[in-house]
Amino acid sequence: MKRQEKIYKLKKHPDNPRIIKGVKFKKLVKSIQEFPEMLEVRPIVVNKDLVVLGGNMRLKAGQEAGLKDIWIDQVDWSEKKQREFAIKDNSGFGEWDWDELANSWDVDELNEWGLNLPPMFKEPELDQDNEDKNKTCKICGKDI
Repeated sequence: MKRQEKIYKLKKHPDNPRIIKGVKFKKLVKSIQEFPEMLEVRPIVVNKDLVVLGGNMRLKAGQEAGLKDIWIDQVDWSEKKQREFAIKDNSGFGEWDWDELANSWDVDELNEWGLNLPPMFKEPELDQDNEDKNKTCKICGKDI
């Protein structure tokens, strides 16, 4: 349900895996100041408890811009669907907080949702020629 809400009532997602900082964040604040109507056509998506699922950085920028009210689209989804949305909605802009992703998100789900993960998230490839119980890592050559 799309509507306006008092900005102070919204809660940043505690496991938000995205950050925008520095010049990029300042540009977002400026864009909201210059064109606040864009928030109506791309509202912040929140759950029934007003926790932000999509738009944490727009919320932060809106607060910085001095907005009192902000457009939201409130959804009533399962926890799994909320987490999936948070990743899929944020896959195009900003920078990933790799520590947050590593510690708060399921790697298999991230892969399933199309996030391009760096090598540190992937399991080492096993040498298929090794028939022993001990497997050999193709990257480092050590037995696994």
